[in-house]
Amino acid sequence: AQHLVESGGGSVQAGGSLRLSCTGSGFAFDGSDMGWYRQAPGTECESISVLRSDGRINYAESVKGRFANSLDNAKNTVNLQMNNLKPEDTAMYYCAAAVRGTNYPACPAAVGVWGQGTQVTVSS
Repeated sequence: AQHLVESGGGSVQAGGSLRLSCTGSGFAFDGSDMGWYRQAPGTECESISVLRSDGRINYAESVKGRFANSLDNAKNTVNLQMNNLKPEDTAMYYCAAAVRGTNYPACPAAVGVWGQGTQVTVSS
């Protein structure tokens, strides 16, 4: 079975940093497109970054320059370094495999493999 588990969420003040990690089992990350998504109450499931199997990394405009997505092949883990956090970054964050990088109505979506989510709260 394929599983993803996120960790690293928490509460920080605006301007602070957090590092999310997503560890998988049952498949190799380096052969998959790995995405980070987030969903705040009343909003859609937003694609914020996708690390493609060919090494390309895409970022949403809302996080570009502040967030960094990286792959640790040895640990089968993807990490999302989040710097200069803003209150509008408050959401439940999910990692997902085999996803297209588009937004979905809700997280987790009905495609790909998703983790259980980790909450990020940024106070002003």
